[in-house]
Amino acid sequence: MLASRLLSTLMLLQTRGRMSAPDLAKELEVSIRTVYRDIDQLSAAGIPVMADRGRDGGFQLLNGFRTQLTGLTQAEAEALMLAGLPGPAAELRLAERMSSARLKLMAALPVGVRAERVATRFHLDVTGWFRATEPVALLPAVARAVWDEHYLKIRYRQGGDSNEVRIGPLGLVLKAGVWYLVAQKGGSYRTYRASNILAVESLEESFTRPADFDLASHWAQSSREYELGSYRASATIRLSPRGRTMINLLGPYVEAAVAKTAGEPDRQGWLRCTIPIESGGFGIRELLRLGEDLEVLAPAPLRIQVRQALRRMLRNYQTQRSR
Repeated sequence: MLASRLLSTLMLLQTRGRMSAPDLAKELEVSIRTVYRDIDQLSAAGIPVMADRGRDGGFQLLNGFRTQLTGLTQAEAEALMLAGLPGPAAELRLAERMSSARLKLMAALPVGVRAERVATRFHLDVTGWFRATEPVALLPAVARAVWDEHYLKIRYRQGGDSNEVRIGPLGLVLKAGVWYLVAQKGGSYRTYRASNILAVESLEESFTRPADFDLASHWAQSSREYELGSYRASATIRLSPRGRTMINLLGPYVEAAVAKTAGEPDRQGWLRCTIPIESGGFGIRELLRLGEDLEVLAPAPLRIQVRQALRRMLRNYQTQRSR
């Protein structure tokens, strides 16, 4: 355990540079006192760790020092082999570099370690069923600006219009086969669908990335807020026994609401429950996915809208069409 922690401390200092004792303690999930003991152990082993005392002090390796010791275990190497997504890498024009990196990883591993077997047994397909990945010709240019930390000027399509915006690119996210750009605009964070970016210009001005911004945490929070914010109304419905088995088609939040609010089934097995719905026509179209196995009971205006939608659908079948 101690050897593993000492190696982790060394790797953190080598990859991140100067770090304070509280930062190291947080990363390693140990006490600050343990960090100081570990630093003493590294120094005793001949590792040139420089310590700056004081309120703004910290630890860093002597300039130019790097260790070739990685401590990479077979399990860790297998995880790295699994991380090479060929589709997204190709879209970012990184496929060749990914292949080269995998070869170097294999060459650096001890004899007998067969990490490549993971890649031959597991394949990650990030695209949903019956969907193709969106072609995003400008994705490499956007990715370069993210990496170089330069401001971007993009022309972005919203509905039938487009407008130019100046943004600070923070990161790219691949969600269910769709690329999104997370960026800073003014004092807020925005999300742009990459396929809606019509033109890209990387500006000369450098972009200073906020020190406290974490892409994964931001995406998890913002995507959940988006999903929950989409449900701006609720409806009381009846579900047939078959409809109950199909409710997952309306998403996990609706499915959870059915499980929480459903009463006892009636003689025909139908359940009465309350579910969240999206406002407008999209919410109605979602309800119609269950067809005759779902009946809207309330609110009354929603029930009327569903009935009107069904009448419009039926109108297409009331006249005989010539073949």
